[in-house]
Amino acid sequence: MRNYRIFLKKELVEYFKTYKLILLVLIFAIFGITNPLLAKLTPVILEKFAESGAKITLPEPTAIDAWMQFFKNATQMGLIILVIIFSGILATEQAKGTLINLLTKGLSRTSVVLAKYTAMLIAWSGSLLLCFALSYGYTKFLFPGKLPKLLVFAVFCLWLFGAFLLAMLLFFAVLSNTHYGSMIGTGIVIMLEMLINMLPKVKIWNPLSLVNRNMELVRNQIAKEALFKSLGLTTALTIILVVMAVMVFKKKKL
Repeated sequence: MRNYRIFLKKELVEYFKTYKLILLVLIFAIFGITNPLLAKLTPVILEKFAESGAKITLPEPTAIDAWMQFFKNATQMGLIILVIIFSGILATEQAKGTLINLLTKGLSRTSVVLAKYTAMLIAWSGSLLLCFALSYGYTKFLFPGKLPKLLVFAVFCLWLFGAFLLAMLLFFAVLSNTHYGSMIGTGIVIMLEMLINMLPKVKIWNPLSLVNRNMELVRNQIAKEALFKSLGLTTALTIILVVMAVMVFKKKKL
């Protein structure tokens, strides 16, 4: 346990030194600030075009529009940036040979994998929480009134999918030893999930539902129970991927 804590601290410090954490937090902070602003200003911007002769009629923006921007940015650009930033989670250290020195000094391989996943999860959780807090504050200011009752649950679904994505990225990183291998493996799985999503009887189990149906939750078009099967399977797959990453890394030659 002590080795795990030491290596986790080392990972988080390294995130600061390499600007990974700063970059991730900055990007999500920008998303958090601009989400409600874009929702508020879009009709005004389009009215400028209307002055040039184009006739555009839009309804008055609401808090729902702000949260639509939040989930759009977080589930598209946000998750892509997350994968890009952490794609070299093992490749860089293996290329430099720094892991071999640490392992020969008594650091367990299990601690390495678990600490790396925990560090990524902390970075993802902190960035998403900041983005949500900023969007929440600005939305309350720009669009006074009650916020959707299933909003927090929808954000939790997004967080869980991000945790699943990181577990998948870690697993393929252990398998491939390269930056591109982890990204390609993760990308293939996501494409398969998109294909699975076309099957009505199977899509209710699909982890992708956690980021595809968040606005339905926010609009109260579905109950949270509609995503319970997807939540359960995604949680199980996340744990399985991390365990498999540990098992593969234990047997891997560095």
